[in-house]
Amino acid sequence: MYPPELVKPMKEDLTNVGFTELLSASEVDQAIENNKGTMLVVVNSVCGCAAGNMRPGVKLSLQGDKKPNNLTTVFAGVDAEAVAQARKYFLPYPPSSPSIALFKDGQLVHFLERHHIEGGTAQMISDNLQAAYSEFC
Repeated sequence: MYPPELVKPMKEDLTNVGFTELLSASEVDQAIENNKGTMLVVVNSVCGCAAGNMRPGVKLSLQGDKKPNNLTTVFAGVDAEAVAQARKYFLPYPPSSPSIALFKDGQLVHFLERHHIEGGTAQMISDNLQAAYSEFC
């Protein structure tokens, strides 16, 4: 568990642009199972080598014409219950943080694992997500 003062700015990096934090298993279930349309679920992370470009990339991806109807986030190493529940919906992908999942009508349609994010630029991450938005949103 990370200290709240450490993760607060990283959480706010997404919540300040419209992401809703999911803090419990029931919130994750409700968000995914009751979602009509598209929803992005971002597994946020302290990891500077991957999350440092992931958050800017996700924000950049939302500047296009097409974007998900709902934006949600859970934080690895902090919101353990919510992260564990979200990862059940990410199967068959193994646990990965950070990671980004796009759902359409409750079904996983696109997923970026840490190895897709780490070493990538914010623009590369954005381009990948915008291609998925073009197809599914």
